[in-house]
Amino acid sequence: MLFDRLQQYWILARFDKPIGIFILLWPTLWALWIAAGGMPDGLTLLVFSLGVTLMRAAGCVINDYADRDFDPHVDRCKLRPIAAGKVSPKEALVVFAVLCLTAFGLVLLMNGLTIALSFVGAFLAASYPFMKRFTHLPQAYLGAAFGFAVPMAFAAVTGEIPLVGWILYLAVLLWALVYDTMYAMVDIEDDLKIGVKSTAILFGKRVREITASLQIIIMALLISVGWMQQLAWPYYAGLAVASGFSVYQQILIFNFDKPKCFKAFLNNNWFGLAVFVGLVCAYL
Repeated sequence: MLFDRLQQYWILARFDKPIGIFILLWPTLWALWIAAGGMPDGLTLLVFSLGVTLMRAAGCVINDYADRDFDPHVDRCKLRPIAAGKVSPKEALVVFAVLCLTAFGLVLLMNGLTIALSFVGAFLAASYPFMKRFTHLPQAYLGAAFGFAVPMAFAAVTGEIPLVGWILYLAVLLWALVYDTMYAMVDIEDDLKIGVKSTAILFGKRVREITASLQIIIMALLISVGWMQQLAWPYYAGLAVASGFSVYQQILIFNFDKPKCFKAFLNNNWFGLAVFVGLVCAYL
């Protein structure tokens, strides 16, 4: 019985699908490496790696709680633990609280500014799932939430958030907007039926042009980060590889094919890895 409950909580927190952890972890590592001018100290790296993992899990739990009346009507989501009746909404809130408190315990090992910023990050993560009811830009709000580890990383390492930190944050916010729009393209028909809003619906037939334009802006922002930090050529080689993945994603979503749109979303893991490898090699 206990094993079954823990298994359902594990699935509820999406620990069985680590792609989301990686997509959140890459920009966090970008920020830590840039802030430290190379590899950060072990404690900071551990705190942020575990914190990102826990807060991504907490975000998944509160998302399923918020969507508990919608998910049973969406093919991709109807087997999720709350929608399938395997975990109660009250249980989900307890799991969410435990994950958040554990993550906060880790943040307490950092400086005061990082601790203060963690409250903003927690608010963004907890409120994001409800945005799709009120705005067609929940993906932008997701970007603000998912990317908030970037200013927190600079605060933890340097005690402040320099201009380069905010530029990187904007790049990460727009990146999340792009990949979550690709994710939302999979659910357009179901979202229209149940009245859920998304950028995929807002952008409509121009979703390809808009996401491609945003990807160009993201690249420009990442190039400016490299210029400001005077990073060596391997960083730009990593950006070139990442640009190739962006082009590949546009090819995948070109015909609005759902499986390919989801594949484009997943491909962003390689985008994040390419940038990180370039950063590491530049500092080496």
